[in-house]
Amino acid sequence: MFRKSKSKSAKNSQGCYFCLNNAEEIDYTNVDEIRRFTSPYARILPRRKTGICAKHQRKFSQAVKRARFMALLPFIKR
Repeated sequence: MFRKSKSKSAKNSQGCYFCLNNAEEIDYTNVDEIRRFTSPYARILPRRKTGICAKHQRKFSQAVKRARFMALLPFIKR
């Protein structure tokens, strides 16, 4: 009668990447780590795709914005 809801993706079941690595702060100068959670078009991926918790998603988006302002990351890729 009722459909089962879709199961969570494998990334979400593992837990937050930053929580597992005990990251206090997300450094905006660490571009390799930031690019891991951005799309090929340099857009910030949502939490449901990356598996990052809400607290670290807010810190991550702030780090991306700082890296863009300092010209470490592009605003858009063409």
